[in-house]
Amino acid sequence: LLSLGTGTTSEFDKTHTAEETAKWGALQWMLVIQQMTEAASSYMTDYYLSTVFQDLHSQNNYLRVQENALTGTTTKADDASEANMELLAQVGENLLKKAVSKDNPETYEEALKRFAKLLSDRKKLRANKASY
Repeated sequence: LLSLGTGTTSEFDKTHTAEETAKWGALQWMLVIQQMTEAASSYMTDYYLSTVFQDLHSQNNYLRVQENALTGTTTKADDASEANMELLAQVGENLLKKAVSKDNPETYEEALKRFAKLLSDRKKLRANKASY
């Protein structure tokens, strides 16, 4: 299973003081809660799937690809400007060089190549079985 995310910001990772949050209005609270809810859904789905694949001793058959530290205009889903597309392409290039996780030093590029080979090998296997 190859799970492709659209990226998240690290905005909700910020810590806020009680004094700061005491000044927030309903809109600020709604924005923060919305960000946390969206991120939690993504993180919990990834956690659940990775746990299931590990329990089945198939952890190499699951890969989640997502940048979790988008900033600036790269966080805006409605910005299709050429400059932003170039920034997003750079984000993707940088992500390919990152390790998949603390427990897996394999880069995303290596993992995607491994996944492509696995899928290709399985397709060939199915084709060979069909020819019998």
